[in-house]
Amino acid sequence: MLSFRRARPQDTAVLASVSRRAFDDDVHYGAPGPGGPPGYDSEAWQRRMMRYGEYYVIEREGEVIGGMIVLRKEPRCYELGRIFVDPDWQNQGIGTEAFQFLWKTYPLAKRWSLGTPQWNKRTRHFYSKVGFTEVGLDGHGGVLFERWIPAQGAGSVGRTKT
Repeated sequence: MLSFRRARPQDTAVLASVSRRAFDDDVHYGAPGPGGPPGYDSEAWQRRMMRYGEYYVIEREGEVIGGMIVLRKEPRCYELGRIFVDPDWQNQGIGTEAFQFLWKTYPLAKRWSLGTPQWNKRTRHFYSKVGFTEVGLDGHGGVLFERWIPAQGAGSVGRTKT
């Protein structure tokens, strides 16, 4: 069974390890080499993000298999700073469940944003599948996505801003 909980300082080593495996595995999906975003393999960075944002652990039967960091940008607007799932657990619907958890946890959100490398067609496809729309480039080789949530009773989920 999949579960989500807030990360704790004692999770830093395992989160850094899982993050390292997840991002280094992107070499199989177009990354120019092993590596990831800043701090992806650093315990100190994981600890800082627990204080800076809302860092969630993704667990399956008590085993840490991923994480995600939510950053509040302004009232009702959030950025998914990072999401990662251990390569052994990818392509099993965990990312989709993680987003369902976010939608339920932040029911008043009106806008979500995130970024992903331009070369990563896999994540770009996935983010579109869960309701995000590609809105542009970040100027550093990344693609920006947004997901606007309509007011209750209005239109469909995932529309773009007008």
